[in-house]
Amino acid sequence: MSESLLQSLKSVYTGRLFTDAIDKQPYLLDWRKRKQGVALAVAEPDSAEGVACVVRWCAANNVVVVPQGGNTGLSGGGTPEPAETAALPAVVISLKKMNRVRSIDVVNNTLTVEAGCILETIQEAAAQAGRLFPLSLASEGSCTVGGNLSTNAGGVNVLRYGNARELCLGLEVVTAQGEVWNGLRGLRKDNTGYDLRDLFIGAEGTLGIITAAVLKLYPLPASRQVAWVSVESPDVALQLLGLAQAKLGAALTAFELISEVAHGIVLKHVPNSRRPLADVSPWYVLMEVVDFNNDEACTVALQAILEAALQASLISDAAVSSSEAQYKAIWALREDVSEAQAAEGKNIKHDIAVPVSQVANFVRETHELVAAAFPAVRMVTFGHLGDGNLHYNVSPPLDQLHEEFLKNQDAINLIVHDSVARFNGSVSAEHGLGTLRRDEAARYKSSVEMNMMRAVKQALDPHGIMNPNKVLAV
Repeated sequence: MSESLLQSLKSVYTGRLFTDAIDKQPYLLDWRKRKQGVALAVAEPDSAEGVACVVRWCAANNVVVVPQGGNTGLSGGGTPEPAETAALPAVVISLKKMNRVRSIDVVNNTLTVEAGCILETIQEAAAQAGRLFPLSLASEGSCTVGGNLSTNAGGVNVLRYGNARELCLGLEVVTAQGEVWNGLRGLRKDNTGYDLRDLFIGAEGTLGIITAAVLKLYPLPASRQVAWVSVESPDVALQLLGLAQAKLGAALTAFELISEVAHGIVLKHVPNSRRPLADVSPWYVLMEVVDFNNDEACTVALQAILEAALQASLISDAAVSSSEAQYKAIWALREDVSEAQAAEGKNIKHDIAVPVSQVANFVRETHELVAAAFPAVRMVTFGHLGDGNLHYNVSPPLDQLHEEFLKNQDAINLIVHDSVARFNGSVSAEHGLGTLRRDEAARYKSSVEMNMMRAVKQALDPHGIMNPNKVLAV
């Protein structure tokens, strides 16, 4: 049956197609190497019509469609089902070949790109035109904008510019029926009906496949500086955030919280990393300030906020970048936490959000609950304090085998996510639900909300072929 299906697919689709096991393998294993899927084939179309051709064939032959970007996701959303649970054959549609920058409109401050464009490539294209595309993630050298939009990615600049959703004005989408919807309108005002664009952003390919997007651009700052600051606790960090926002306004573009545990893992595993400050602190804040005029104005603004924070006894010490090399080195201490954790070994990850005002209370109460149930675990807490999103990871005690520790995952997830719910938060802030968080999210959503989500899925994908069992259980 598989061979006849492949021959049928080849008869209608003449683009790049991988069918050999060794060629398919990179597309069937998730980034964390915890989920191995199966697929009849991997298609790599180079146009929206090529994507539509494959989807039409899948719809006609009852074959599952699994869209995939850079395969850097952390929740399993871009990986097909494993053999033991796959009810139908699947085709992975990789968007890697759809990687063109179609146009840049500097007057409208927009850029139109295909879904397979690497995020870093988009940033560079914008910079060459004298503009800024502010979405910035640790994986920006390999993740694609289609994946960013499909998971409504956040990153470090949400405080100033918003999530991927806020940075997108229009989409081109291949529907579950294999039709191409051209919604590539670079309009900031368009009140002509339902906002179809927002249905597909954050849907993880379960309603259709994003093939291109119109993105917002911003003026390119003349100067940017970053400070690494010692603080006593998340409570103090929140006070510092309030002070910084009051004095800096939109010039404050990032405000990150990093625990000493997270910082120590980076120093242990990342070559050439070093402490910016002489003394160890239980917590640190990384804040970025930009100016659209010159370096001096940026320096004055950052120094003023640090002096005010010192006078208010909110910080004990600070290191400020004075060159691009120092700027990148300080940012690396934050961006390398995930890589360092992977080198440290297995851990239980959480990508949670609570109201900014409740971050300190959440950290304090949840730390106590986790430590009471699992003594000696290491809380590797870091993330985007400015928008209430924490990567709240739990590493095993130093003397416990990692595989043994992972048996506690469900119990630890329950403690953490119940706490998130008490604080009226979300169990997935920017990584998406995929399969990893699908059932967790459903536990905390009302039946009304779940029924509305199922109704949308049924309306746009009535045959259930678009990335099934992601976001919603079949």
